[in-house]
Amino acid sequence: MELLVELQKRIPDGWFLRRLLPAALFVVVAIVGGGQLGQRHWNDLGLARESIADGLRLGGGLSADGVASLVLVAVAITAAAFAVPFAASAVGALASGAWPWWLMPAARRVTAWRVRRWAHPDEIGRESVRARAAGREFRADRLDARRARTRPVSPGSPTWSGDRLRATEAHVAEAAGTDIASEWTKLLLAAPDVSRAALSDTRTAYDAACEALAWGAAFTLLGAWWWPAAVAGVVIWLVGWLSLRGAVEALCRTTEAVFALRDVRDTDGPTAA
Repeated sequence: MELLVELQKRIPDGWFLRRLLPAALFVVVAIVGGGQLGQRHWNDLGLARESIADGLRLGGGLSADGVASLVLVAVAITAAAFAVPFAASAVGALASGAWPWWLMPAARRVTAWRVRRWAHPDEIGRESVRARAAGREFRADRLDARRARTRPVSPGSPTWSGDRLRATEAHVAEAAGTDIASEWTKLLLAAPDVSRAALSDTRTAYDAACEALAWGAAFTLLGAWWWPAAVAGVVIWLVGWLSLRGAVEALCRTTEAVFALRDVRDTDGPTAA
């Protein structure tokens, strides 16, 4: 009963929906799909129902083996739920371009590949105009979409998110003469409740997108034992990737706005006094 009460308390802050339920789903898919069905019987719904029914059958009292199985499943779900933030933290570090030293050779190669592939938005726009004039509407639309998401500065990070975050740091440093890393804690303590809530919401969206990418990778790996899990993992990963781009853009815009509002308050404060 105390566990249920604690879970009920966790529901409002997203822990239950973001971590516990996906962890439970992952463990069930791993047990039923990877452990019972496998690749040979991947679509045997009857066998899947029997496996789930056997796991839920409580009539006649639980045997020692049944109790042990439930405990192991509960431990696996809890471990998966608590492991997700650590995996998401690693995903967030990679997404932000802060790759560890032992991955720096790969980071340099990826950055060089992005530089070779990069084109200035004006150049992409001119190519789009030529394509539209030639009647290639689909290519023109694709180029317009690429132009909208391409920054006018050559990539300097292995990821788009890393470039966007560094652009925000440079913009804040140029506009306010402030280093985000050194002023971040002070900003959170001094900012109004509305600003703190906005920053918290955008950061939560960023963390949730990183967790979705972590779950996508986990389900994709599970596909080695039950291939439909890999399909689900790829879908989850794509959704997480798109969510991450949106979350990074929202986080950067919100951060720039909060620093700008802080500078306005600092400027108006002495005058008002």
